[in-house]
Amino acid sequence: MNPITWAFIITAISTSTILVASSHHWLLAWLGLELNTLSILPLIMKPAHPRATEATTKYFLVQTTAAAMILFASIINTWQTGQWSIPNSPTPYTTAIITSAILLKLGLAPVHLWYPDVLQGASMNTALVLSTWQKLAPLTLLMMISHHLSPYTLLLLGLLSALVGGWLGLNQTQIRKILAASSIAHMGWLITAMTISPPLATLTLLIYIMTTITVFSHMSMTETKTTQDIGTTWTHSPAMTLTTMLALISLGGLPPTTGFMPKWLIMKDMLSANLTPIALAILMASLPSLFFYLRLMYISTLTAPPNTTTTEYKWRLKMTPQKTLAPLMMLAIMLLPLTPMMYTTT
Repeated sequence: MNPITWAFIITAISTSTILVASSHHWLLAWLGLELNTLSILPLIMKPAHPRATEATTKYFLVQTTAAAMILFASIINTWQTGQWSIPNSPTPYTTAIITSAILLKLGLAPVHLWYPDVLQGASMNTALVLSTWQKLAPLTLLMMISHHLSPYTLLLLGLLSALVGGWLGLNQTQIRKILAASSIAHMGWLITAMTISPPLATLTLLIYIMTTITVFSHMSMTETKTTQDIGTTWTHSPAMTLTTMLALISLGGLPPTTGFMPKWLIMKDMLSANLTPIALAILMASLPSLFFYLRLMYISTLTAPPNTTTTEYKWRLKMTPQKTLAPLMMLAIMLLPLTPMMYTTT
């Protein structure tokens, strides 16, 4: 892609997200969401493959439908209340429509079926952008209106997303679909944290972005697309394969890695708020997710192909190491001792 075109697209994506995050007017927020959608479309269709074209069409239809719902609800809200301000109290009808639209944009259950297909059709780096940066604008809107929403509704949606994300990744062999299921499950935890404590939701989002970037960067660098590919990554570098295993454990939320921090704090706050049944349910819902993380770890580290393969081994391919991968690995694995400082800072 032309460097000028690339710079223009990146600038448009960044500007649209900042516009949504800094706006208090529904029209400006809608304009930012539309600009965000139109800016990412060239990146999704860049591989010029029929699957990429299909993913671009699905993403465009879903995102524009959600944006139209937000515009429709905001116009009705202005008609009834006489103001366009986002933080002001909307009517229950418009709140329900806007919440449904934001859930559709984020790919949360039960409106999640488009998300794995879009990630599968995009390249690994574009899938990383869709899983991290593209979620910031809808999450900002949801956080602005979260104090007007029913806490139990959000908790049930978070539980459903964590459960569906775990189930969705159990029978997948494509890495991008597995990471899509992981994103759905993590968004469930994030919505749960937002219901209890918005600062804790910010910390959860930061750690999710950090661990997701680490795993996606490794998969992109080693050109890993399926679980069969991940079984031969040890031929690149055994040390990198070991750290990737630890990053997958962190993404699953096992101690003593960084990913355990948000789940630990969310459980603590839910128990303090006397939400023990929902806390136990969402904790049990994370077990299927943990299963496919451990399966990836087992395939990548503890096993070797039982027979010779006709495909090219990884060591025959040229690999371009990324200088940012080592610090990302350290952040994704070793931040748990800094939990008190990060919790009080956010």
